[in-house]
Amino acid sequence: MVLDLGGSPAGAPGNDDPGGRPGRIGSQGLPAGRLPRTALLYERVVALVEQLIADRGLAPGDLLPSYTDLADQAGVSLITVRRALDELERAGRVRRHQGLGTFVAKPRIVTEPTRTGSLLATLAKDGEPAAQLQTRVLGLDQGQPSADLTRALRIETGSPVWRLRRLRLLDGQPAVLETSVIPVALAPELDALVSRLDGSLYDLLAAEYDLVDAYEEQYLEVLGPAGDEARLLKLPPRTQVVRIRGLSADSAGLPFDCFEQLYPAHQFAFAFAGSATRQLLPAPGNSTSARPA
Repeated sequence: MVLDLGGSPAGAPGNDDPGGRPGRIGSQGLPAGRLPRTALLYERVVALVEQLIADRGLAPGDLLPSYTDLADQAGVSLITVRRALDELERAGRVRRHQGLGTFVAKPRIVTEPTRTGSLLATLAKDGEPAAQLQTRVLGLDQGQPSADLTRALRIETGSPVWRLRRLRLLDGQPAVLETSVIPVALAPELDALVSRLDGSLYDLLAAEYDLVDAYEEQYLEVLGPAGDEARLLKLPPRTQVVRIRGLSADSAGLPFDCFEQLYPAHQFAFAFAGSATRQLLPAPGNSTSARPA
């Protein structure tokens, strides 16, 4: 086996949008004076939704009014409501589920992927650590790395590597799909430690093999998940993921883990800081994904 780490309407409708129905707020809506008068029509709907959430004390998972109700309350067209909900969904304020409706979204979890250490150390909810992290080991196997992986890990051609695949859960829900490729020579008999792989991988590598994560390089891209990735992460159709491909090295510059992490794009926000100089990883498009060739 060879291992390889491998819409909304255009433009914003203006106040002269022929599809808009300015002039009245529905009987169940907000007083007209509480909505911005000079904003674009879709911005009026955004303001309406934000005000409804605040006034009704709506929590994540609560159902919002239907498209038709929002159109009546804001005095606009259904097209304008759809544009406003597109913006709110991109901002992480709402989630739409076909056939069910529009719901208040959970706050996005902020992650700092360039911070060294365990995944838990990189996550925060509203500035606080995301404490309920669980790990499900999906598989650990051994194989031959691709040419790009061989170069990235600085190992001899034909040297075997471990491929570890894990699913990380936050509050019991799938959150991150993670794959690590580690040279067997640096972590011999890792398969004998499989019962400990549901904890921090880097803590284990540091304790057992003196491999301490001191430096990382990463690439980030947004794309559609493969079928098995969507299934494992329990993603609705057309949901995008953020894929981070990276390489970890110790303080001497020895690479020991070429990894890939998949995050549902609507659940996470990402914070970055660090060096702007790329040293270790090949450019995106090369075969550095954790997929069998």
